Amino acid sequence: MQNSQAHIVHEHRDDEASRMGMWLFLFTELLLFGGLFLVYSVYRYLNHDAFAAASLELNTFIGVMNTVALITSSLTVALSITAIQNNKPRLAILFLILTLLFAVFFTVNKIIEYNHKIHTGLFPGQEVFDSLPPGEQLFFLLYFFMTALHALHVIVGGTFIVFIIVYIKKGRVKSDNYIIHENAGLYWHLVDLIWIFLFPLLYLIH
Repeated sequence: MQNSQAHIVHEHRDDEASRMGMWLFLFTELLLFGGLFLVYSVYRYLNHDAFAAASLELNTFIGVMNTVALITSSLTVALSITAIQNNKPRLAILFLILTLLFAVFFTVNKIIEYNHKIHTGLFPGQEVFDSLPPGEQLFFLLYFFMTALHALHVIVGGTFIVFIIVYIKKGRVKSDNYIIHENAGLYWHLVDLIWIFLFPLLYLIH
């Protein structure tokens, strides 16, 4: 009876609808960040010299390290999907754990970077920030908002991956039922893609 019910559930599972739903969600996320990139580009055009001067306060080395970490994490999450497709759950979990480690590395680096900005008084509302020219203040406002929003997506994506690891261990994600794993990978690729745009816009404009 249980096998029959499981077969019915499997038979009526709509992977294409699930995949399409994720793509639609990712499209709304792209609209959100696309709007932010447009706002940033307009203000950068209007305050080019101020934005270039303010960007010198960012740590390019940390930005590069975070870029490498996220690009590599996109590879490991893709390898985890390939592993589960080939019925290798342990290998899939290993690659997902590596992805999480890269996510933690990114988050810790971002916390260090934020802490440095707060220590030097560049966080909005601090005395040093208030003494900056309006253009530079605008740059840091956009920097904190956009990178914090992206960091939130990193945390959400990492949480999603934790659930996938649990599902694999419980046998809910396997070689013939991995759409949720694939969707988690798509979300993580979006997180990576957004940072690939954020990094040059914020760190390399000078």
